[in-house]
Amino acid sequence: MDSRPPTVNLARLSHFVAVAESGSMTAAAADLHLTQQAVSSSIRRLERELGVSVFTRSGRRVALTPAGRTLRDGSAAVLAAAQDLARSTVATAREPHRPFVVAHTPAITADEVFLAMDAVRAGCPDLPIEVHQAYPADMTDGVASGRFDLGLRRGVVPPTRLAGAVISYDVLHAALAAEHPLADRAVVTIRELSEYPLTVWAPPGASFYTDYLLSVCRRAGTDPRIRVNTVQGTTPATAVVGTDSFAFVTQQPGSAVGGRVRIVAIAGAPQAPVQALWREHTVSEARRVLLEGATPTLPPVRSPDSGHPDQ
Repeated sequence: MDSRPPTVNLARLSHFVAVAESGSMTAAAADLHLTQQAVSSSIRRLERELGVSVFTRSGRRVALTPAGRTLRDGSAAVLAAAQDLARSTVATAREPHRPFVVAHTPAITADEVFLAMDAVRAGCPDLPIEVHQAYPADMTDGVASGRFDLGLRRGVVPPTRLAGAVISYDVLHAALAAEHPLADRAVVTIRELSEYPLTVWAPPGASFYTDYLLSVCRRAGTDPRIRVNTVQGTTPATAVVGTDSFAFVTQQPGSAVGGRVRIVAIAGAPQAPVQALWREHTVSEARRVLLEGATPTLPPVRSPDSGHPDQ
């Protein structure tokens, strides 16, 4: 009896995916520009390699078996990883100093991305790093397609088609228009802030970060009114200019936006995660260095002496 583990041929796996998506050997053969006999033979060889049936046949139609559904669910990541490896191999030969391309959402500033790349710059000193700002959907699409090597966002749970890890946490402060009643304070509480609208960049339920910021308020026993910012893509502190609302930002306390905004410390110093996203089953030396240098746990934070922490 052969005790070797089963293996999967990538060409036959791609034929299997085409059949699984179309539900027909004939349609899959047309899509693949192969004969139906060639596709049927490829599927039979795949089943012999695995030692299981992946389809049930009924006339010209096929249906996935439970084993076939398992194979289908894992196929996309394997084929994408193989494609990514081939592309990276060719790119290395043609472009030895290809940059490490990092995308970030507007909730993370370019300065924060620069600091997040400290370990990469130290561990891969000759590697060029290219940084792009992208909206969340564009960023995840770009990472999934291989256009970006890494994505950074405020999040915890990665999208289903990507892998991810929290690499750090940033302390949140409050951005207030310079004329806001709380703008002259050194420290404010979340309960005080929640007397005013909270500015966010997407409605609740449409953004993890919005839901996370609301959870910060709710843990303090408040539920502020929501105002969705109509100006996207600028620095977060600009969202409160000319309003009575507040916004959570990671910018350090002080004056901002040419004096039109004040950044004020929040008692209890709530923190927001930075999550890295990448394609599953891919290899990257820069990413390995980044993750090894990550600090994914909440650091201890002391409440400012001049305020009362929210519980």
